Amino acid sequence: MTRLTATTARDLAPALRPLVDPGASEPRIVHFGLGAFHRAHQAVYTEAAAARTGEPWGITVVAPRSETSVAALRAQDCLYSVTERHPDGPRTRVVGSIVGALLMRRDAAEVDALLAAPATTVVTLTITEKGYHRRPGTTDLDTAAPEIAADLVADAGDQRTAVARLAGGLAARYRAHGAPISVVSCDNATANGAVLRGVVRGFVEASPWPDRRALLAWLDESVAFPSTVVDRIVPATTDEDEEAASAALGLRDRMPVVGEPYRQWVLEDSFTAARPAWELDGAVLTGDVAPYQSMKLRLLNGSHSALAYLGLAAGHGSVRAVLHTTWGERFVRDFGAEVARTLPEGGPDATAYVEDLVRRFRNPAMRHLLRQIGSDGSLKIPERWFGALREARGDTPLLELALAGWVNSTRPDDRHPVFGTTDPLAEPLARCWYDRPDHVELVARLLHLVGAPDLAERADLVKAVAARLPALRAGRIEL
Repeated sequence: MTRLTATTARDLAPALRPLVDPGASEPRIVHFGLGAFHRAHQAVYTEAAAARTGEPWGITVVAPRSETSVAALRAQDCLYSVTERHPDGPRTRVVGSIVGALLMRRDAAEVDALLAAPATTVVTLTITEKGYHRRPGTTDLDTAAPEIAADLVADAGDQRTAVARLAGGLAARYRAHGAPISVVSCDNATANGAVLRGVVRGFVEASPWPDRRALLAWLDESVAFPSTVVDRIVPATTDEDEEAASAALGLRDRMPVVGEPYRQWVLEDSFTAARPAWELDGAVLTGDVAPYQSMKLRLLNGSHSALAYLGLAAGHGSVRAVLHTTWGERFVRDFGAEVARTLPEGGPDATAYVEDLVRRFRNPAMRHLLRQIGSDGSLKIPERWFGALREARGDTPLLELALAGWVNSTRPDDRHPVFGTTDPLAEPLARCWYDRPDHVELVARLLHLVGAPDLAERADLVKAVAARLPALRAGRIEL
């Protein structure tokens, strides 16, 4: 089959073509991360904004590690398809907002040049929670983390973290001309803008750069770090997805992404430089993202993680499969009602939001793997569950069940980790089980390990979670 390229895309039917002419776009946005989510979310909003305003907003993506993905995207002139999985059938089209693809280490000089270019006014990031290397529960950079410690003394071309590369690029911009720029985290973390600001400042403070004090002052004055909320279910792309997308286009697409029809982007309106008019495609600009952020993290992401660990314990593979059990839909509604009590007043309607979640999770066209959702749990569940557990202070049976599901997922066996999930703390988590502690002691150990000593000291909570473990080990979900 002929490959998707800028030339071959011209012969596609109008409904399949990009909304913009990729050749007319300019690299005005730098994005760290070449994962499916960015290409199904921010890149889609940016293309629509450019199409509606006629402004040539183009994105250069920077992959921290995946040379294969960079090569594959370049081979297609940075074009790729997005397939929306509607209940009544898929809808596929090519997206043209990405205009360049770089590898972070190999192309470090070019990345710095783009970050320093006056035409670049926005940086976005999807580097996952672990990419920020912050101290748990803070916005401070963990300078003792091996990757960060190495990057603080490494040459630019040898730095391995996005935090280091971003800080170096911003330093180059300051030294060149100091034009303002906005840096936008699109990862799932409370106050993600403050987190990103904190780790970038932390890297500058710990750096050997002689002008670091002046650079910090410039960061305060000229660089915005808006907080955001991003939402769209984007499962990992499979070989079957690639075949289906290529068949829909009549062209071979090696970099397709798939996602649900729903998408949301809420941004703090605190930009210091020009940006695309994302609101023309439905993005929400607001003075306070906190109500949206709490709802999304605690209800959608919180229930997603819970369904992952409980579903895996019960032998299921996808969210859709869990929602078709006798307990799945009830769990989402009851979990939502329980957690909604911890949300700030005056925010969006939590009841309506939960009903939307049930519809989204039940979409028969979606197959979001529980193994994917359950990975990196030690980083995810503090954001998604612990705040609600602290604020609810009792009467939290669904959160306790969810936490027991995560505890059960950390146990080691010959196929460690037990359900095929991954976690940066996999070995320390497994060690908590090695001397066969009783379940109460086990739960307390794990909570201490993931930075929640206060929860570990709540005897009622720890006992309630421990009491759930035998049933989960036997594959029973008891609401």
